[in-house]
Amino acid sequence: MDCYTANWNPLGEETFYRKLELYSMEWGLREDLRDCVVAAAPYGGPIALLRNSRRDKAPSARPLLEIYSASGLLLASVPWKSGHLVHLGWTAGEDLLCIQEDGTVLVYNLFCEFKRHFSMGNEVLQNHVLEAQVFHTEFGTGVAILTGALRFSLATNIDDLKLRRLPEVPGLQKAPPCWTVLAQDRVTMVLLAMGQELFLLDNTSCSVLTPPGLSPSAGPFLRVAVSFTQRLLALFCDSGCVWMGAASLKEKFCEFNTGIRSPPKQMVWCTRPRSRQRAVVLAWERQLMVVGNSSECIRFVLDEDSYLVPELDGVRILSRSTHEFLHEIPEASQEIFRIASMAPGALLLEAQKEYEKESQKADEYLREIREQQLLPEAVGQCIEAAGYEHEPDTQKSLLRAASFGKCFLDKFPPEGFVRMCQDLRVLNAIRDYQIGIPLTFTQYKQLTIEVLLDRLVLRRLYPLAIRICEFLRLPEMQGVSRILAHWACYKVQQKDKSDEEVAQAINQKLGDTAGISYSDIATRAYDCGRAELAIKLLEYEPRSGEQVPLLLKMKRSKLALGKAIESGDTDLVYTVVLHLKNELNRGSFFMTLQNQPVALSLYRQFCRHQERETLKDLYNQDDNHQELGNLHVLGGYGQKRIEGRVAALQNALDEFYKAKNDFAAKATEEQIKLLRLQRHLQEELDKPYLDLSLHDTVATLILDGHHKRAEQLYRDFRIPDKRYWWLKINALATRGDWEEMEKFSKSKKSPIGYLPFVEVAVKHHTPSKKFRPVARASSKARPFVEGGREDIQGPSGDIQGPSWDILGPSWDILGPSWDILGTSGDILGPSWDILGTSGDILGPS
Repeated sequence: MDCYTANWNPLGEETFYRKLELYSMEWGLREDLRDCVVAAAPYGGPIALLRNSRRDKAPSARPLLEIYSASGLLLASVPWKSGHLVHLGWTAGEDLLCIQEDGTVLVYNLFCEFKRHFSMGNEVLQNHVLEAQVFHTEFGTGVAILTGALRFSLATNIDDLKLRRLPEVPGLQKAPPCWTVLAQDRVTMVLLAMGQELFLLDNTSCSVLTPPGLSPSAGPFLRVAVSFTQRLLALFCDSGCVWMGAASLKEKFCEFNTGIRSPPKQMVWCTRPRSRQRAVVLAWERQLMVVGNSSECIRFVLDEDSYLVPELDGVRILSRSTHEFLHEIPEASQEIFRIASMAPGALLLEAQKEYEKESQKADEYLREIREQQLLPEAVGQCIEAAGYEHEPDTQKSLLRAASFGKCFLDKFPPEGFVRMCQDLRVLNAIRDYQIGIPLTFTQYKQLTIEVLLDRLVLRRLYPLAIRICEFLRLPEMQGVSRILAHWACYKVQQKDKSDEEVAQAINQKLGDTAGISYSDIATRAYDCGRAELAIKLLEYEPRSGEQVPLLLKMKRSKLALGKAIESGDTDLVYTVVLHLKNELNRGSFFMTLQNQPVALSLYRQFCRHQERETLKDLYNQDDNHQELGNLHVLGGYGQKRIEGRVAALQNALDEFYKAKNDFAAKATEEQIKLLRLQRHLQEELDKPYLDLSLHDTVATLILDGHHKRAEQLYRDFRIPDKRYWWLKINALATRGDWEEMEKFSKSKKSPIGYLPFVEVAVKHHTPSKKFRPVARASSKARPFVEGGREDIQGPSGDIQGPSWDILGPSWDILGPSWDILGTSGDILGPSWDILGTSGDILGPS
């Protein structure tokens, strides 16, 4: 702590930069980094090296692709057996992109395991790749290619590959000395330098730009750099001048002359968010220079060849022996640790140190802060500064000071202090040499805890990830459950254990943990070629809807059918049945359904609405003649032509006979007969009779006056006498044919009696003066007239009115035997009270 500011380097009056050693690299790298193809992922990500790619000591030696953690621990290596490698880059998800000369991009994970590949198109294949860059935008990870034809092609998102060929640059005869990718307003462009001109290529045009305020003597552009946030741009000129401004090239920040005309190997931005200072780092063979909007610069001597990795809030510097981090000192740290600082945080830190020494100066410092009412600010400064420190001892000192100051505040919210303590414990854990993720607090907040957990999972550091989740008390769905699911997916890839052991180990670890899908784990097992393990894992999946799709994918259709039936989900059963139908031949499919009655029943129901021909095959296979007959009947009435309908009914008749269903056979036979008769009537009488029932056919014939034809149907179809008489009486009454009704009543003895004639006559009375009331029968007819209507009863009790003339003068319609009463008088009720004791309707004489 006494020499805390010893490595501070001023850039201007108010800004300081320091270079921290993150790790001592023990990766045993013998070659210089300039002899390797190098790529380091941002946010403290892994480092990829392709050794022996440029200076092969032996012609037969194969290059070696290696991936290290940021601390220099080897994660994986593999001999490079593919084509000539042009460029390495990392995706946002920490997959390694290997761009070959033929335009093929190979994708590997952190452990050098091949994932997939894609091509940058035929044009790139034909003209080869001269240079390439991997870039990041809000769309995802992109790739930009400069081909041998000096044309640029790019894809803004490798996960949704859409290749774009940018316009041609006029006058470009060779590869430009420098170019970069710019992402502005959701548009991805290429900025390149050719001599003293800058060209900006977008989707449709090529425009020439001039940096504002650039010195006329600056000379050609040799290097270009875009900041981590794509907002700042730096240009290095042939004269050694560095121009810094906005990436839109509409604003100039400053211009600095380095005094070195040879172009640097690398030029990257080094600035932190919300900083007033804007600085660029340039690296030559043995010198590192930091320049900004100041007349001075910072120079560092490099003992080894180095590689710069731009970060959100600084620059990582890789060499064979060390891994360092160059960054601007945050304002809170400057306020506290600057020599002779009287900032509230500095005084509080001193007060806490004196308190530990049991010195009275602690009270003096504390009084001075409280008198200025700056104690809350002092506590906040100490908490903030602790987050920017890499050394745990410094973190503890600052947090102790903050805790000390909180004791003298009544209403200071503790959430910020507690959260900072938690964040620092997490950061210190992942910065450990064995983990090798040197995230800063600023990067950690930008990355989020969810992404950090994903990166730990990618490194297969499951125990650490779970402990972090438990420490931060994250919801299970976001934390422990998700990590355990990833662990299980990795576990199924281990082939040194049997399927039974792996399945039991996974179930023992996971149990019924919420948010874990065994079907996802089983899918991973199947993709790894372990089908039996996948089936065992599916036994632990409680949701049948998740089991069935994978079983179908595995071609275990019969097992899938059983699971679907057990679930009770008819939609799921239909899914499996239809899959089976497409997968099996017809005979095997039907045999499979025979063993599953529930599935067979559902499939029959489906066929009844969708595939009736298939349903016929099912019934034929079962010798189910009754259902076949029913199916023919339904099919027959779907026919528009009468011939087709009759033919279908004839087939139904045959099936009903085979089923020994005499009633259905007889009914079908009569229907066929009726259809043929209706067709004949329709053709002869030119009136629609088809699709009428027998009752309606007879009634229509009577209404139309075709009494003989109606009589013929009555005899041919053996219509019961009572039904026929009722039908004809009502039809004649509706037609108003009273004379025909009188004839019909006298044709023979009525099987329904004569009261219906009276009722129909009353209901359909038609005024007629040719009939006169019969006084002799009036008293006898009165009991059979419903309602006792006054308009048909005279003053003497006789039935009168013109509508009763139909009865005739002698009541012949009733007949001499009074059949309307019946022999027992049941129609009037068993007591005969209405007739009196003698049964005489007129009463005693």
